[in-house]
Amino acid sequence: MIVEPSPKLRMLDAYRGIERERFPVAPEFWTYYPARLLAVDMITFELEVPFWSALREAFVRYGCEGWGAAFAEPEIEGRRVRKRMDAIGGGRYRETTLSEWRGHRFESTRLYDPLEPSSVETLPVSNMEDLPAYLDMLLSPERRLDLSAADRAHASVGGDYLLEFWLGLPFFDWVAEAVGFERAVFLFSEEDEGPLLAIRDRYAECLCGLVDAVSGGTEFESFVLGCSASCNSLLGPTLWRQWDKPLIAAVAARVHERGRLLHIHFHGRSAETARDFVEIGVDCVCPFERPPGGDVRGLAGLREIRGALGAGVTMNGNVHTVETLIRGSPEDVRREVREIKEAFRGSSRCIIGTGDQVGRETPEENIAAMIEEGKRP
Repeated sequence: MIVEPSPKLRMLDAYRGIERERFPVAPEFWTYYPARLLAVDMITFELEVPFWSALREAFVRYGCEGWGAAFAEPEIEGRRVRKRMDAIGGGRYRETTLSEWRGHRFESTRLYDPLEPSSVETLPVSNMEDLPAYLDMLLSPERRLDLSAADRAHASVGGDYLLEFWLGLPFFDWVAEAVGFERAVFLFSEEDEGPLLAIRDRYAECLCGLVDAVSGGTEFESFVLGCSASCNSLLGPTLWRQWDKPLIAAVAARVHERGRLLHIHFHGRSAETARDFVEIGVDCVCPFERPPGGDVRGLAGLREIRGALGAGVTMNGNVHTVETLIRGSPEDVRREVREIKEAFRGSSRCIIGTGDQVGRETPEENIAAMIEEGKRP
């Protein structure tokens, strides 16, 4: 009797380069589709539904593999946080967050919409002179992290899908979350990089400390590092290599020292830095998008990516979420899945995934076609 591996084990085997009879098929459901399946608006989804549970609902329903993230927000000694939610019409809300720490005040606002995921309206650092204090607050050694909820989520998910621990963002994105993309680009392009390098080293230590804490106190097998603007399409490969590549390499080394795995989410164009992922030593990268958002086009592009990644890094993704899953036919979906399978034939380093998250408009028959074709021998 042949015992099928669990969806989680199939994903982990792909991360480790262990060959199975087929590739995992892992649509990135994230927020839109789980909210659709649960028949709740986006505000209810974000504020009331446990994220890990919503993802399990989607992956179990479609009988496929998948991944998601568990989060833990640190408490900082001496920081006082106050939040206020105000209705602004049309079912929308504005959340205002005021943080006070050592005589400094940082205020930001976020918009909640029934139809869309929440979005940042105003950033916490309006005056660049306040940035050092804000980053000092986030990097305070007096940080306390309660991992109990994340650990319970991991245990509850079991083998239904791969729930990873969310490490956060690369250094550029972490700073840009405070001041915005444009001001961060100017800051990172300045000639005097000494002070910023010192902050990056502290941030690297912080992330490595987080890896140590999670590895020592929970059963998470893998970590995920996200991406906003720290990619070839926005930041560009030169600044990314200068500022974020060394940080990710340090984190990857610590993750592997702890016997865990590292997954990087890297939006947009990715072909130019595919070999960098090998040098860094990450285990899996997603989503290797097709044009126009990405630059991995068809069978030829996938073969180039396979050659660049070699036997050391797993490719996850590449089915186009808009042109193919939303606007295409089931046969269009099957064609792209077949291209992925053909490009990685004979390799154990492939997960058939999507180019970012599946939109709510996606026809169910297209999701079914992706999963059925992916599982076909």
